[in-house]
Amino acid sequence: MLTDPIADFITRIRNAYLAKHKHLLAPYSKINQQIAQIMVEQGYLSDVKQEAGAPHPQLFIKLKYDNKQPVLRHIRRISKPGRRVYSPAKKLRVPLNGLGLGIISTSQGLMSIKQAKQKGLGGEIICEMC
Repeated sequence: MLTDPIADFITRIRNAYLAKHKHLLAPYSKINQQIAQIMVEQGYLSDVKQEAGAPHPQLFIKLKYDNKQPVLRHIRRISKPGRRVYSPAKKLRVPLNGLGLGIISTSQGLMSIKQAKQKGLGGEIICEMC
């Protein structure tokens, strides 16, 4: 049993990019799928599909490269089970002065930090990447 399935998901993505894989399989959960979908929308992944498999469904994730270099260079978990990190809308900052992507869990679901700032929502900062 995993203590932090989100950290496991992020680590799988990081390791797959470091190993220069073209795709990876990750355990399916709603939050993992939402994180991956945000990464697809922002251009860090090519595609995400849910595969129904026995005994558990999985996410099939296609990684994205630019001239054989990974599009995603850095990804890290911010809020952890031992130390939750929350931020109000006014204090949210986008990683790398707007060049990176931050994912936040708000009362309206997961979204990028840019979207949360536009909507005036704060919440738990899940991860950041560039």
